[in-house]
Amino acid sequence: MKHIFRSLCRSKIALACMLISSAGITLAQQKASLPIIQQVKIKNDTTSIITFGAKGDGVALNTESINKTISSVSQKGGGVVLIPSGLWLTGPIELKSNVNLHLKRDAILQFTDDFNQYKLVEGNWEGRPAWRNQSPISGTNLENIAITGSGIIDGNGGAWRMVKKDKLTESQWKTLVASGGIVREDGKMWFPSAKTVKGSNTKNAGVIEPGKTAKDYEDIKDFLRPNLLVLTNCKKILLEGVTFQNSPAWNLHPLLCEDLTLRNLQVKNPWYAQNGDGVDVESCKNVLIEGSTFDVGDDGICIKSGRDEAGRKRGVPTENVIVRNNVVYHAHGGFVIGSEMSGGAKNIWVYDCSFIGTDIGLRFKTTRGRGGIVENIYVNNINMIDIPGEAILFDMYYAAVDPIVLAGEKREAIKSVLVPVTEETPQFRNFYIKDVVANGAEKAIFFRGLPEMNIKDIHLENVTIQSKKGIEIIEATGIFLKNVNVITDNSNPVVDIQNSSNINIDKLQYKSGATLLFSIAGEKSKGIKVSGTDGSKAKKATNIASEVNKKALEISK
Repeated sequence: MKHIFRSLCRSKIALACMLISSAGITLAQQKASLPIIQQVKIKNDTTSIITFGAKGDGVALNTESINKTISSVSQKGGGVVLIPSGLWLTGPIELKSNVNLHLKRDAILQFTDDFNQYKLVEGNWEGRPAWRNQSPISGTNLENIAITGSGIIDGNGGAWRMVKKDKLTESQWKTLVASGGIVREDGKMWFPSAKTVKGSNTKNAGVIEPGKTAKDYEDIKDFLRPNLLVLTNCKKILLEGVTFQNSPAWNLHPLLCEDLTLRNLQVKNPWYAQNGDGVDVESCKNVLIEGSTFDVGDDGICIKSGRDEAGRKRGVPTENVIVRNNVVYHAHGGFVIGSEMSGGAKNIWVYDCSFIGTDIGLRFKTTRGRGGIVENIYVNNINMIDIPGEAILFDMYYAAVDPIVLAGEKREAIKSVLVPVTEETPQFRNFYIKDVVANGAEKAIFFRGLPEMNIKDIHLENVTIQSKKGIEIIEATGIFLKNVNVITDNSNPVVDIQNSSNINIDKLQYKSGATLLFSIAGEKSKGIKVSGTDGSKAKKATNIASEVNKKALEISK
């Protein structure tokens, strides 16, 4: 008997070693597959902007001095352009190859609120070619460029933005209105100028149309807010150490770039800043975002690749991206993919990040008309607290509204309609999310696919979420939940499954005394397998709607 016992022990130890070895191999393979991001190499030769007559008194406009310094350094083979101590007022700055724009700790580079300094240029807005005001900092077709240091770059965004009354206190609203500008007739929105008002009422404002020039958009110019930093078709980029803040629209927008590193940045906007995203990486390859802090008015760290037909025509995915060791405070989403993802997104690693009070934690969004495939996304070691919406969200019905409903706001429920699959049909597939902890959320996990294109092959493992509501799975196929612990206030039900198939739930944990563990509805629901889960802790284990085949759910110990 002892011999048999020893043999069993040896077998168990051998099996455990094999499992550990297998896990180690999987981890090693994942580490080995991380992309390599090429780094900049710029000479240390330093030229101060003072050399070309710049004055840091907050009054003199230094546009010409700064751009001359950048051009001179680039023409001489590259080097460092120094922004020394001072308050440096400027108009648009154009970067050049082989130049590092370096800001001292006590340097503030502030962009003027004189809109006349920003000419209308052909650019890109939310994934489509559009006329925009020239960005405060821009660069096109450059190589080997950097912005470093520990100073502040301020976009003077308050001069450009419209503001919703519901997002301010009463005293803040009164102060804003007293500053000038125009209040909308219903009293719920403030605009800085009449041109901004007209632009807000213009369909597809700024979208480039054949035969039209910049002059045709002059009457809505103020509405065409620039992103603070736009880099287009550039290679080998470093943004390190500085603070980017107060952007007119998005803060950082690399487009069609390669070998991009963002390291130890502070990216800030007022929480009410409309379109005040932190960073939007669009159609880029080989990207590293690490050690940075975001506290913004829209999505924090966002992956994009173009919108609808224009994005599909461009056909350039965002791929080979590492996002690690970042903290996101206020934002519509901590880490986000979409909704403009028409060129696709793939091979993305997100790990060791914290989200503090973001409206949604992990946010993956799209809608009909986008097309594009988002796949091979690896997420692990994510911590969240105080999430007003969903901790983890997949939604294919994105409607371009704030993720959290404002007081008094009414929204119509989504109506599910089956339409044919075309090139306009988006796809989410092959996501691997592991080791996530969230303390406080409205809903733990939410999946909502399309009837014609379900969300597919999503793996969640070792997830613990304390939330008001549990898990909702709608129009999804191939959802694998392992070691998921949802501690919910509303447990009727803990897991709600609608029109979904091939759902595998292993070792689900929940609060004892839950009203209902599983609710299953929709005639397409089938292949739902539950194992390692104690259904006896719930007052009622299952509620299966009449249209569902009774064999759709299989529960095993």
